[in-house]
Amino acid sequence: MCVSGRVGNGVEVALVSDEQSGLFASVDALLEQAAAETLPVPADRKRLREAAGLSQDQVAKALNVRRETVTGWEAGRTEPRPPTRAAYIRLLDGLAARFPAPESPSDSEPRPGVGPSVIPQPQAPASPVAPAADAVAPVRPPVTAHRATAQKTAAGPQADARFTHGPLAVVDGDGTACCADGLVLDCPLTDLPSLINWVLGEGKLGAARLHRSGKDADPLIVLTTSAVQRIGLPTELEDRRGLRLPDEHHVLKQLSVAQWKLTKRGFGPWARVYRTADGARRQCVQFAVLPWGALDTRSWGTADQLPPAELARLLGTYATRVLTPCGSTAVTGLELMTALRPPTRAVKDPATGSWVSGPMPGSLTEPVECAPPEAPDGHPVVAALYPRFHQRTPDQVLDEEAYQWSRPLTDAECMKPYVVGIDVNMAFAAAANRLTVGLSAPVHVQRPAFDAKLPGSWLVDLSHIRLDERLPSPFTPHGERPTGPAWYATPTVAYAVELGYSVTPLEAYLRYEHGPYLDAWYTRLRDAYIATMADLGITPGMPEKQFLAAMADHQHTDPVLAAVLSAIKATVKGGIGKLRERARSGGWRPGEPWPALARPTWRPDIRAAVIANARINMHRKMLRLATHADLYPVAILSDCAVYPSDGPSPLDFLPYKDGKPLPGGFRLGVSPGMVKHEGTQSVLWAEGLHEEHGPDMNIARHIKTGTVSAHDGEE
Repeated sequence: MCVSGRVGNGVEVALVSDEQSGLFASVDALLEQAAAETLPVPADRKRLREAAGLSQDQVAKALNVRRETVTGWEAGRTEPRPPTRAAYIRLLDGLAARFPAPESPSDSEPRPGVGPSVIPQPQAPASPVAPAADAVAPVRPPVTAHRATAQKTAAGPQADARFTHGPLAVVDGDGTACCADGLVLDCPLTDLPSLINWVLGEGKLGAARLHRSGKDADPLIVLTTSAVQRIGLPTELEDRRGLRLPDEHHVLKQLSVAQWKLTKRGFGPWARVYRTADGARRQCVQFAVLPWGALDTRSWGTADQLPPAELARLLGTYATRVLTPCGSTAVTGLELMTALRPPTRAVKDPATGSWVSGPMPGSLTEPVECAPPEAPDGHPVVAALYPRFHQRTPDQVLDEEAYQWSRPLTDAECMKPYVVGIDVNMAFAAAANRLTVGLSAPVHVQRPAFDAKLPGSWLVDLSHIRLDERLPSPFTPHGERPTGPAWYATPTVAYAVELGYSVTPLEAYLRYEHGPYLDAWYTRLRDAYIATMADLGITPGMPEKQFLAAMADHQHTDPVLAAVLSAIKATVKGGIGKLRERARSGGWRPGEPWPALARPTWRPDIRAAVIANARINMHRKMLRLATHADLYPVAILSDCAVYPSDGPSPLDFLPYKDGKPLPGGFRLGVSPGMVKHEGTQSVLWAEGLHEEHGPDMNIARHIKTGTVSAHDGEE
């Protein structure tokens, strides 16, 4: 029932029943929903504000948001969410009534300023704009966060429609999610389950698989300190040993109530939250918690101190060129191998005609036992063969490691003013290229004939090979000549044959199924490295002087890209290292298996082959310089070699033939396997270190900075 009457100056007052009030509220909700779908395009938002003489700060204060949020709305990088969205539309409607857009010359032509906010690309054509129908209310084509897709496709191929917002987002405490390409989204931060639901729904985050038989990369959410506080997580983990949240924490209980699960490593600096797959669609989100140390400074530098948008650009660039981070750079490097060469593929069962999972040719398909000499200390195989504290000798253990070698300078070398260090770019990646590695379990063979095409471990005596003492031995990481039979990977023994010496293996563990497993891994990381260096202004084929000048300043060109470069290099070394991941503390005892042994990618023999090949590549170049230019290194540390020089630049000692770098020697350049300038110090500095710390002090360790910290002693 409705009763009406007139009061005062004739204004009609209606007394509305509760039922009619409910109807009005429903209609208002529909109007708000309709308004939420007709937000003006970004160009009109800015035009209306400026026409009214309002600043972004004034609008932000009225709507209780940050000024940067308003900037994002007007740039089209982000869209407001309810209830702020309705208030923003109300403001724009009021401004549009006062400051209408200029009328079009013809009703059949679109009104100026109403078109798309980005240049249309062939891969993502702009939506047609409706003609102006009224001079007061501007036309409002729907605009969502997908408008950023055109910006992405401008620089690359069409993005996967499922992941239009990129592989990851950095979430801040104000409820903004900064995506990789500058897009900013509003996300719920009331609790962790709500955030997960948003990521898997509206977030549209993730990355497509790198191999058709692989799996898509799960979306990554990076939580800043303020975001961690907002969803009720501590800013510091109390469990410093286990690095995980206590199982009884209320946030984990929220996840359990919402039927989300955690992996065995729990919720730590890197966490994975999932539900059982719904059909073919994965339901999984991974988290990186910045205040808990998710981004190791050794790999990422000070990336965790960057503003959210810059951090999103850094991690997004890495994710696009390498892989969405799924842990440390070492973990990601290992996962990249599996992403590029999955262990299984779909095959048709001839008996039933149905598709089943089968092994992928050329991949590591299942865990295999390593050979006894390949096993690290503490491995069950070693514990079964030797007493607990037994120190294995070279004829009992495979010791393929990078160089750590130095020698005193000769009198003639002391007369030169400088020592100059050169460093091999991506040395381990270059060593993995075209390297044949074993794919199957080892077969033990007695008295085999050596075959350089067979990957494996060989027990052979190379002590009869003598080289110039000014060069390190190519057969040991410490550079001293072997004293008797020892275990070597195939590349090391093959190099002895290359040098012209006979070899007679006593026994071997050989892998008859083999292939270039790491080729795709190398190619992916090489391309990422070259692309990032190009962004920093360093390209293949640059003149050598220009290359050296650019390298001297490239770290300061763009700190974000410099951090990407550091992470790519750490991915290479860490990924190779993970092939022989050791047992961690926390209850493990020598002789017991540890979780890494259950991985198909736990392959210490492949790690040994890569490192051996890198060391041999290094020696081959040094031998070339010694033979043809009478140049000898005075120190080597992994992929860095130090030479005496008449000048401070590598150009002052690297030899040339017919105006070109000596074939087979070190060459300056950006490509993997070529070298760059590591550092220069005086010969007096080198002699001073030897006098202070002894002849075993490896000056290659300090050639870059020239300083020795208090904890750096003798090698």
